[in-house]
Amino acid sequence: MTEEVTPKAGTEPAQESQPVGRFTEKQSAMRFPLRLPVEFHSKKGDQAGETRNISANGVLFQVESEMPIGSSVEFEISMSPEILGAPIDVAVKCRGRVVRSFQEGDQRWAGVVIDEYKFQRR
Repeated sequence: MTEEVTPKAGTEPAQESQPVGRFTEKQSAMRFPLRLPVEFHSKKGDQAGETRNISANGVLFQVESEMPIGSSVEFEISMSPEILGAPIDVAVKCRGRVVRSFQEGDQRWAGVVIDEYKFQRR
């Protein structure tokens, strides 16, 4: 038997997050499933990673080591000419903060809210 749940007035059902299935949350911006190389710069040192999805508000990364919730992070996402339809590579330099950090199996994940960004041609 399935139980039907009706949201209370003023709320919306949660949308499923990407790419890990058991995490759900309410999203305020559409996510795009892009796998792009990224370089992190934080107090713990530099590390490489890869984006899993990007929205106007933030990014979900697969990372090498734990990134504590609340920590500030600077990162650079490399975008190739094919992705942008541009003649040269572009880097997006961002500052943000970790709002979600978890591990599933042997993979570590970090969700980062973007506080500021700028484009830099290479």
